[in-house]
Amino acid sequence: MRTLLIVFAKEVLDNFRDRRTLASAILMGPLFGPLLFAFVINLSIERSLADVEKTLDVPVIGAERAPNLIRFLESNNMRIVDAPETREDAMTAVQVGTHDIVIVIPEEFGEQLSGGMPARIEVISDQANTTADRESRRVRGALYSYSQQLAAIRLTARGVNPLVLRPLNIDDVDVSTPSGRSGILLGMMSFLFIFALLMGGMYLAIDSTAGERERGSLEPLLALPVTRDQLILGKILAACVFMALSLALSIASFSVAIRFMPLEQLGMTPNFGPDVVVKAFLLLAPFILLGAAVMTLVASFTKSYKEAQTWLSVVLLAPTLPILIVSLLTLRPRFEFMFVPSLSQHMLLVDMVKNEPLDPTHVAISVTSTLIAGALLTWLCARLYRREGLLG
Repeated sequence: MRTLLIVFAKEVLDNFRDRRTLASAILMGPLFGPLLFAFVINLSIERSLADVEKTLDVPVIGAERAPNLIRFLESNNMRIVDAPETREDAMTAVQVGTHDIVIVIPEEFGEQLSGGMPARIEVISDQANTTADRESRRVRGALYSYSQQLAAIRLTARGVNPLVLRPLNIDDVDVSTPSGRSGILLGMMSFLFIFALLMGGMYLAIDSTAGERERGSLEPLLALPVTRDQLILGKILAACVFMALSLALSIASFSVAIRFMPLEQLGMTPNFGPDVVVKAFLLLAPFILLGAAVMTLVASFTKSYKEAQTWLSVVLLAPTLPILIVSLLTLRPRFEFMFVPSLSQHMLLVDMVKNEPLDPTHVAISVTSTLIAGALLTWLCARLYRREGLLG
């Protein structure tokens, strides 16, 4: 154990000496990720709320043909502005971005409306443009409301109750909680935590294996009275320390950044207090050993520092793939999912943020299976470190 601790202290000290790399791995990843996430969420929320409240400029061709419709649009916080002269000019203006949306009222609009026929209106927009698509939905909603009012007036004029067109009265009953709704936006945080965790130990895993082989310092190190098992275990434990530090900084910075997100304006109240911060760290901690063992294993097969960086860049993406698939499919936590490292931590972490009770069985399986996988990979690293071709 004393020899193992000496190797561990040596690797930790060497990593602390490389201040630039340490700052990049420990500070940039854990701090920049949550800050960037908070900035993007703030920008999206503020822009969405501003778009709903602001007066929308709507160019209308043929506005004089539908004065009542124009007044209705103006009552819905829309300002009618000058439009291109022709329909072709309007399509060109939307394509080049001069206008986000243009309404075209044809000449036969009044005749169709007075004749009781469906009056045709064109809404020209570019749905590949997110801003234009959002504005077009707002305009279409107003036009649909105007259409419903006209239908009700026509039925009333003919002595028919407009409610006959609504045979069902559907009430939406939302059983979600403010904390549960926050999981929609904050489900991505597990990506940040796992990525920051791996980044914290990646450079040490590379430097202590491929880096030492490339510098030629591995051979004299193996000549010391230290077994190869002690050597590789010390390196893995040193990587675990920096990964744990990176994870703690990432979770702590996220808990601070989340306070500046205006989620309450969307009816969301994330459950991410100090107790959840501690639980999140403990939940993700078993993945530290697995991540350190995987990166050390991959780096030990490479011949140079640059080659190790290339391979480990791919390894960083591997834990996020199961999370991405499950997020797209919106699957709920299940027994079999708890045996998949990173995926089980993601699902349990999202449930904590939603303030939903965790299944103790799921937690136990997640922790145990991840630790077992990490221990097996650590054993495999130690076994492979005994091979004669280690020095290249």
